[in-house]
Amino acid sequence: KAIGPWAGYTIGWLYWWFWVLVIPLEANIAAIILNSWIPGIPVWLFSLVITLALTGSNLLSVKNYGEFEFWLALCKVIAILAFIALGATAISGFYPYAEVSGISRLWDHGGFMPNGFGAVLSAMLITMFSFMGAEIVTIAAAESDTPDKHIVRATNSVIWRISIFYLCSIFVVVALIPWNMPGLKSVGSYRSVLELLHIPHAKFIMDCVILLSVTSCLNSALYTASRMLYSLSRRGDAPAIMGKTNRSKTPWVAVLLSTGAAFLTVIVNYYAPAKVFKFLIDSSGAIALLVYLVIAISQLRMRKILLAQGGEIKLKMWLYPWLTWLVIGFICFVLVVMLFRPAQQLEVISTGLLGLGIIGTVPIMSRWKKLIRWQKAPLQNLR
Repeated sequence: KAIGPWAGYTIGWLYWWFWVLVIPLEANIAAIILNSWIPGIPVWLFSLVITLALTGSNLLSVKNYGEFEFWLALCKVIAILAFIALGATAISGFYPYAEVSGISRLWDHGGFMPNGFGAVLSAMLITMFSFMGAEIVTIAAAESDTPDKHIVRATNSVIWRISIFYLCSIFVVVALIPWNMPGLKSVGSYRSVLELLHIPHAKFIMDCVILLSVTSCLNSALYTASRMLYSLSRRGDAPAIMGKTNRSKTPWVAVLLSTGAAFLTVIVNYYAPAKVFKFLIDSSGAIALLVYLVIAISQLRMRKILLAQGGEIKLKMWLYPWLTWLVIGFICFVLVVMLFRPAQQLEVISTGLLGLGIIGTVPIMSRWKKLIRWQKAPLQNLR
């Protein structure tokens, strides 16, 4: 409505594709962990069982998704709070089982930024992509009885959770573990902290936490991909059959098709040339930034129109419009940086090619059933 139907069509399918690719990747990680515990069962079977089980859960109702995520989140919260508490005790010098304290490791090994700002920028790119999916809470909240209230609560909760759980735990890591510690890359930073504090079975504990995390991510990927496909269908950007729901109002066709598409990517991985699968994975690399960029641009235009029409805005963006412009500028800066970095260059190019390919199907869809129109949507119905 803000930019044009072609934009919603393109971003919608890109967003769906991103989460479809997440499904097999997360299932494979979970399967590898389970296989390390029970070597007699192959990785592919674990992956299949996990995916089918969560698909079945998503077929029931959004309540099941919320319930499942609640318990997974509770376990993760308990684990991360325990980690932060142990780390804080060690940093303050009150931990009795290890001779480690203070925060001098922040600058003792070559200075505060020993590899310069370029290394910080590289880490920042990885960190940004790790937050893709934070918006899922608003998608789920929109299905509640009082979406306005729950969207605000969900958005605020994401901010303070990231501030506490992510920033505090990372501070514990960098305060206790030198960045150039031998074997850090292979062992992992969180496990290294636990081993430094002489916590028994550190590897098993971290495997359990990672298993919970990837299961939660897989569950969210299934939920988000199916809801995106359902939304595309309701807007006329996908075949109508994908909008079918069951008695609990769950888009069962969209759930099954999203899972099926994920299985197809696994088949491609096994039977197609390696470059094909690499292109599929790389094509999702910059989707997160592109989606957020279009959302920010749409928000600028939509709010301007609504204010001009005298409409009531129940959910207001902070520091409008300056914060939105700051986000747009920052995303554009990151995309330009990625284009000049060999490690991320292919991701931007692959995402761009995929986006152009989707845009190229707009005329085909238009001729097929007049589902897409190039003219901008009427603006008088934006309220």
